[in-house]
Amino acid sequence: MSTPVDVVAAVDIGGTRIKAALVDRELTALIHTTEPTPRDISQDIAGAVSASIDRLVAHVEGDGGQVRLVACGVVVPGLVDESTGTGRLSVNLGWRDLPIRDAVESVTRLPTEVGHDVRAGLVAEARIGGARGARNVLFIPVGTGIAGALMLDGRVVRADGWAGELGHLVVDAAGPPCPCGGNGCLEGISSAAAVEREYAALSGRFVDAETVARLAGAGEPAAVAVWSRAVGALAQAIVATVTITGVELVLVGGGLAQSGETLLGPLRSEISERLTLQRPPDVARAALGDRAGCLGAACLAWDAQ
Repeated sequence: MSTPVDVVAAVDIGGTRIKAALVDRELTALIHTTEPTPRDISQDIAGAVSASIDRLVAHVEGDGGQVRLVACGVVVPGLVDESTGTGRLSVNLGWRDLPIRDAVESVTRLPTEVGHDVRAGLVAEARIGGARGARNVLFIPVGTGIAGALMLDGRVVRADGWAGELGHLVVDAAGPPCPCGGNGCLEGISSAAAVEREYAALSGRFVDAETVARLAGAGEPAAVAVWSRAVGALAQAIVATVTITGVELVLVGGGLAQSGETLLGPLRSEISERLTLQRPPDVARAALGDRAGCLGAACLAWDAQ
């Protein structure tokens, strides 16, 4: 019989998908899964986490392996109080003041750490990804929504859970209304959802954001207009952050980063045009892709041991 491998369960709960993995001490995922996020996730978050863990363990054991669950890490979007393991607010997932840590521990019987998905993703990028060796970093995943995480002087900024809501920085006061209550937020202009919506309004047809990126690269007028506005707004928000914090590296992740230089090339140009006295940051694609949050959850769980 093989010796059980010590692992933590790492669960990244997103607006549309739950990414889960069993991760060893070297931050290697033995197995990982991606499943749809239940519509009623706020009603039974512990049940969803527990079910994901059970499926992972069953799969490993079905292949003849053995694992020993040491702890659990759960990361979520929105406002998160890591000290109490509470989801203060998630507009997309529909909860307020949700006691995530207590609920998950009561069902799984595992010591559980709860964190913000993007801050945790930055921790993972700093340890095993694109931010290794850097001390001042902005990590900005651009997907269905937009959030940000900061590392300054080697420390991830949490601000009692309030840091990082870059998607709700106003970049155009005359822009579209945002669910947060503001107008012209970055998320409403530069997110994948915004790009899809704006392209549909201009062209009369709906395609996903990745297709808009390809069409923009090919010079299709409506796509170019939408893409240029999205990239310009993103550059504006990044330059504001660079000005305030002095970050030396901007890591762009999320679904839109999959377009590579179609996004990063014009983004670098737009940033460069806006800089005056600021330190010019390197702008690169995040290394861990859509697994950054999940691996970050594993970091939180192992760090607590």
